[in-house]
Amino acid sequence: SGQTIRAKRIVEATNPKEYEYQEGSIPSEWDAWIRGRKKEPPTIEELLKNERYRDDIKARAKEVADREMALRVEEQEEGLVARPAQVQIKGHASARRFELTGPSEDPTSTANTFEPGSWKPSGDNTKS
Repeated sequence: SGQTIRAKRIVEATNPKEYEYQEGSIPSEWDAWIRGRKKEPPTIEELLKNERYRDDIKARAKEVADREMALRVEEQEEGLVARPAQVQIKGHASARRFELTGPSEDPTSTANTFEPGSWKPSGDNTKS
């Protein structure tokens, strides 16, 4: 009645213990062949070419990330961008000692709350 029966594709694993395989441990080229997305199994040349391509992409991504980090550090040193706030976790319920503290110049965080640092004017600023 016009039904197409797909051929079963079986791979003999080098590691007979199936539970020791992790997601992503089978190259995507073989996965595509096993699932019927490719007609021919991958060649060694294809596997090596794609491996080099993936390594190249990773290297380029690392270069971009390094340039971004260097630019961010440079902008912070020049004062163009504020440095990220260093939040101190004080008085969290899971801490060994839980205590409530008064206002602080430093930002604080307790569980789901965030309290920005407080500002107090310095001594006598009156003009005579």
